Amino acid sequence: MPRFTVFDVETPNRMSNRMSAIGITVIEDGTITDEFYSLVNPETYFDYFNTRLTGISEETVWDAPTFPEVWTQIEPLMSDGLLAAHNAVFDMNVLKRCLHDYEIEWKPYVRYVCTVQMGRRILPGMSHKLNVLCDHYGICLDHHKADSDSRACAEILLRYLAEGADVRQFIRTCSFNK
Repeated sequence: MPRFTVFDVETPNRMSNRMSAIGITVIEDGTITDEFYSLVNPETYFDYFNTRLTGISEETVWDAPTFPEVWTQIEPLMSDGLLAAHNAVFDMNVLKRCLHDYEIEWKPYVRYVCTVQMGRRILPGMSHKLNVLCDHYGICLDHHKADSDSRACAEILLRYLAEGADVRQFIRTCSFNK
């Protein structure tokens, strides 16, 4: 079984080009082995909708590290293993835009899996929203909190794997070339 780096980001506004928080949960040999969480000062404005959804505001992050500061901490985690996220296209694009906006060089591409896409094949005929899947599997969730969301996504991924899902058929590639 590959090493998975499951991550979730929260954003300050509808532009979805900056993070206000990131949560990471690492799975090795079928077990959660590491977790990381940080608020992120996005150095931009917050929409009322996003603040209400996540509970994160300009005041919450005024002394939080910026994305480049957080990246120095998380790059080793993000570079080691197969990335995974729930609705991964969103999280991958936010990551890609942050790296681009801050002119941070990383890999030319990364491989990832999306637990929404996996769920649509494994559990057809039901909603694949994170909170619905957590209710289905009895997983605790404090929704729209990056640490809780990444942990819940990791637990869902582990359930899919335990049910015999072949992760290889769900691997996608995201280009990080400019």
